[in-house]
Amino acid sequence: MTPAAGDGTLSAVSFDLSVWALPNGATPEQVRAAVRQCREGWHGEQHPDPRVVGFYRAITASYPDRPARPGTPWEVAPLHAAADHVEMNLHPACPDQVLLDIERLAGEHDLMLFDAQDGSVYPPPARVRS
Repeated sequence: MTPAAGDGTLSAVSFDLSVWALPNGATPEQVRAAVRQCREGWHGEQHPDPRVVGFYRAITASYPDRPARPGTPWEVAPLHAAADHVEMNLHPACPDQVLLDIERLAGEHDLMLFDAQDGSVYPPPARVRS
């Protein structure tokens, strides 16, 4: 999943990921539908999902998004955080470690990971069946 250039950095294009708090058993198509709704500006009235809150706090503890400042991996800051997801737009030269941390934290918080570059959806490790 990690699109590395081989030297510890991403290729020269920005990289966008989002994490989603959907019910257990959610399919990749349901994640893609949620992404489409977000892009259309539709965000239902709901309380923030504790999984999203926990992920946001954990990722921004390592990589602050407020205030926006040089040296963070974020192309756009602050991060787009909604009740059911967090969208992250990463700098082209973002180190692979940031991606690994995002993947790890998504798993720890039971969040689905959406790769905007190709539309891939990755379930957290707890949802992957052997």
